Amino acid sequence: MKIIDIHAHGAGGADTSAASADQILRMAEIHGGRGVSEIIPAVFPSPISTMRENMEAIRQAIEQQETGKQQGRSSRIAGIHLEGPFLNRSRCGALDPLSFLEPAEYTLKQLIEGFEDIVKIITIAPELEGAAKLIRAVSAMGITVSMGHSDASYAEAEAGFHAGARGITHIFNAMRGIHHREPGIAGFGLMHRDVYIEVIADPFHLDPVVTEFIFKVKAPDRIIIISDAVKETLTKPGGERITCEKDRLSGGSMTVAESTAALIRRGLDEELVMRAVSENPERYLRR
Repeated sequence: MKIIDIHAHGAGGADTSAASADQILRMAEIHGGRGVSEIIPAVFPSPISTMRENMEAIRQAIEQQETGKQQGRSSRIAGIHLEGPFLNRSRCGALDPLSFLEPAEYTLKQLIEGFEDIVKIITIAPELEGAAKLIRAVSAMGITVSMGHSDASYAEAEAGFHAGARGITHIFNAMRGIHHREPGIAGFGLMHRDVYIEVIADPFHLDPVVTEFIFKVKAPDRIIIISDAVKETLTKPGGERITCEKDRLSGGSMTVAESTAALIRRGLDEELVMRAVSENPERYLRR
């Protein structure tokens, strides 16, 4: 079975912010060694020039894999996930809000020109002015839009979906949660039958009971387990909590192969859990 992680920043001391093909290949080797077949490296929001340098490093790593220069058991690098920069500063999470930009097609062109063939996913906050137009433009290019780092209401998330967005980035994390009078973007992600949701299935980003709740409520073919792994992931034994300043969670502590195994041990349906790292992400990327 092919195991796919559509949102991973790094692992074992390597990550996408180093602008180094060697680090991207090292990251792929580490995830591959834990049983992950494919990864989509996620690029942090930064100045456009910096993001482009990081994207170029990923392109070089992809080319080295395709020419057979990387040896050993590694995850195939299947493209790029741009986590921003069109995000809401009020829901920055561990990301740098000073790097966030207003949605504009001109800015998008500056960002991805020359990389259109390998950018697979872009995370956008749908409530921002100009976001709906940008979502339509990105979707028309064949790139999947995921909604995240967002303070969107249910209606604003629904509008983003109708503009072309197809996913929710790490549901419940760095977004408006569910309130009984305003279900918000998280409520939209759970209740809308056709939208895909990313789930960081470690015990820190989501309480295990919430993860069980997701699997009971959400359409099972629209759940995608991700790692959101960062460079600190797997540098210490036991899947420890990874934080940055102000004790904010900065990334996942497990690969998707490890988190799915933990969910199965907990008693979740094995078939549904494994679909969330195989069939579901593969279908999501085929849009």
